Amino acid sequence: MTEQYLMDPSRKPSLAGVERAARKVEAILPPTPLLPLEVDGQIIWCKAECLQPIGAFKIRGGWHRLTDLSDDQRKRGVVAFSSGNHAQGVAWAARRLGINATIIMPEDAPKAKLANTKALGAKVVTYDRMTGARETMAADIASKTGATVVPSFDDPWIVEGQGSCGLEIRDQMIHLTGSAPDQIIACCGGGGLATGTALANPDAEVTVVEPEGWDDMRRSLALGMIVPVEDNPPATACDALQTLQVAPITFDILKERGVRGVFVTEKEVHDAMRIAFEKLQLVVEPGGAVALAAILAGKANMTGQTAVTLSGGNVDHELYARILMAV
Repeated sequence: MTEQYLMDPSRKPSLAGVERAARKVEAILPPTPLLPLEVDGQIIWCKAECLQPIGAFKIRGGWHRLTDLSDDQRKRGVVAFSSGNHAQGVAWAARRLGINATIIMPEDAPKAKLANTKALGAKVVTYDRMTGARETMAADIASKTGATVVPSFDDPWIVEGQGSCGLEIRDQMIHLTGSAPDQIIACCGGGGLATGTALANPDAEVTVVEPEGWDDMRRSLALGMIVPVEDNPPATACDALQTLQVAPITFDILKERGVRGVFVTEKEVHDAMRIAFEKLQLVVEPGGAVALAAILAGKANMTGQTAVTLSGGNVDHELYARILMAV
């Protein structure tokens, strides 16, 4: 594919785009560890994206998107919407590049994510998660300021940037085991990480994992068409995965690949967070633990070459302490 095509905002995410994003990411960030974990006598490989500078994989898409802005776009700034991890990814890239960033965040976002986003220099605007229209808010700000909207998953640059994680998984597993992954279990909100990872690993089976009641990607893939989260979804600590409806850019690729989805309960998520702490010495947030939870709960089968994403580690201290201490 030509460089000109890879700069076209109307394009579909592609492996070539993922490879280009990976080259940009590896120039500024070291690979995150791929750690072995024994489960029922079998080794799985855990990709510790919780160890990124912002505590989540979203730094990848944020950097890929913002580095491709024109000089004029950089002068006019960016606006994004996120519960916190994409917010920090965009804010981190914006600060490094000298770009003004406005981030729209839900009022109930974890305090740590709100504080970290502000500390990175972004202007934060809050809204009610269940009644506010964050896309409309972003569009209004963009129309008034000329800022570029940077969606959290409905964007080819974002998907390709997150796919750099999948390329790292592939390379690390080949180095460590001699073979590429044949199965990848990915945490899923809007599906950017899962989609990019699927593009980076065309021969691997991919399973997406969501919290119970927020499994709109699972239901959409099962039905063969996009459906929203059902009315009155349950409360969940997985704030990073509370996507009300996925987008064609991710759904279409995952559907074409035959990806299936599973959901996990709050208890299963908490159990996975404790295992990550006890066995891997990692702090993993609820939304970042769902893929591991699916393995531990037997909802996703292990193969000889299974990788799971630990996609984020930004969790409020009080909540994390309660989860660790729960019996």
